Amino acid sequence: MSRRDGLRRPRRGMHLLPSLLTVGNIYCGYVSIMRSMMGEYETAAIFILVAALLDALDGRVARLTGTSSEFGLQLDSIADVISFGVAPAVMSFAWSLSSYGRLGWAVSFLFVICGAMRLARFNIQKAVHDRRFFVGLPIPAAACIVGTIVFAHPDPPSETGEPLLGGMLLLLVMLLSMLLVSRVRYRSFKDLDLRRRRSYKYLLLPAAALALVALHPQIMLMLCGFAYLLSGVLPRVGFSRKGASGERVDGMATAAGPPGGDDGR
Repeated sequence: MSRRDGLRRPRRGMHLLPSLLTVGNIYCGYVSIMRSMMGEYETAAIFILVAALLDALDGRVARLTGTSSEFGLQLDSIADVISFGVAPAVMSFAWSLSSYGRLGWAVSFLFVICGAMRLARFNIQKAVHDRRFFVGLPIPAAACIVGTIVFAHPDPPSETGEPLLGGMLLLLVMLLSMLLVSRVRYRSFKDLDLRRRRSYKYLLLPAAALALVALHPQIMLMLCGFAYLLSGVLPRVGFSRKGASGERVDGMATAAGPPGGDDGR
């Protein structure tokens, strides 16, 4: 083995870094569940958002350092079920859906099972998806949408006398559950090459976005979540209208990827 090959090989400790981030993801999901059971909904929502950040970092770190592994993939899937399936379902049930009785817990369970099915679908078809897109709403995004709503309005609707808000959350959780297992495409942003040299002007947009979030995090994070949700739904509606009018939509079969394709999030 040449010296150059030895330099390219990552250190053994590097393999631990993505897994440590995934463990942090699981910890945040667990703490979110406990906080929801204690009625501390704002804190529970924040831990879900932190878990999403750690989930985004572990994959990036694994790819950048060349430490991706099958073990890391399976651990990440388990973490996603806990932090982005069970945790937001428990939070939404404790925050509002419990007032709907059996319907409430059935809808919250639907969210969990749809998220688990989405992750399982990826694990058996991970080699046939288009990495530029998620097929179906990513489960961290679905969890963050629920989390940002609770973060922006931590007081339960039953206590503030806003039953309409609770009803809207019920319908939203049902919609998110369906989108998790749908074929609606969402940008993954995994095709962005962070190692390429770019002009400093590329920092202006992220800096402006961070400034807006810092200005009013509750509202801006919620708007970002709904904007991402609509980014997949609205183009789909447009394509459906073209198809119904008899017009040909070129490239849909190849752009959407193979049947049931997914990206595991």
